[in-house]
Amino acid sequence: MDKERLRELLDQVRTGQCDVDEAIESLKHMPAEHLDFANLDHHRHLRTGVPEVVYGENKSAEQIAAILKKMLKQSSVVMATRISPEKAETVSREIPELQYHADARMLTTTEEEISESKGRGLIVVLAAGTSDIPVAEEAYVTARHLGNQIEKVYDVGVAGIHRLLVRWEILNQAAVLIVVAGMEGALPSVVGGLVDKPIIAVPTSVGYGTGQGGIAALLGMLNSCVPGVAVVNIDNGFGAGCMAAAINRV
Repeated sequence: MDKERLRELLDQVRTGQCDVDEAIESLKHMPAEHLDFANLDHHRHLRTGVPEVVYGENKSAEQIAAILKKMLKQSSVVMATRISPEKAETVSREIPELQYHADARMLTTTEEEISESKGRGLIVVLAAGTSDIPVAEEAYVTARHLGNQIEKVYDVGVAGIHRLLVRWEILNQAAVLIVVAGMEGALPSVVGGLVDKPIIAVPTSVGYGTGQGGIAALLGMLNSCVPGVAVVNIDNGFGAGCMAAAINRV
């Protein structure tokens, strides 16, 4: 349950729109709700500012749908990551109000359910190349559904650095930048040398053989000489979106 939903419930009790028994019924699964295959942490948003998010990679479509149905009773915004198109189609038949983001491989509630921006400024997501867009989109959708104003700037890698430099205005407007890159992972260092904002670097598994599935990009980012660059795990757009939202939180 998020703060908005809890505040709405308490206001309804106070004004008599909802009696105490009805409120207890709404809260009876707090703080956790047990299913045969999952324990749902409904109070995570109240504790951390980020709701529990379903990792769908190794879950069946039926499990994902069952979890999301329970979560939707307690929160206006839900997210599920690493959802294949086939699973998304099955889950959406069960819960038609969900939106599938194909590039990000995420299922979420729709834009209409997102509250007004909770961030103190703009988050900007950069992708070095078009092949990095799926990870960048995961970061974008995550940060957006956590209630942030967000923009994206794609295909601005170091092989054509002029493409980045002409976007200087939006980089300068950002409060936080998420910089996604594969290959040698150089883009976060370049951006870090241009701006005075916190940078979250996301290595991707894009690259040739010696890139070792993103290890080269990860090590390059970890060894950046630019101060103010933090690094998340390979292909972890979700983690980057959560970190950006935490930094940007009022």
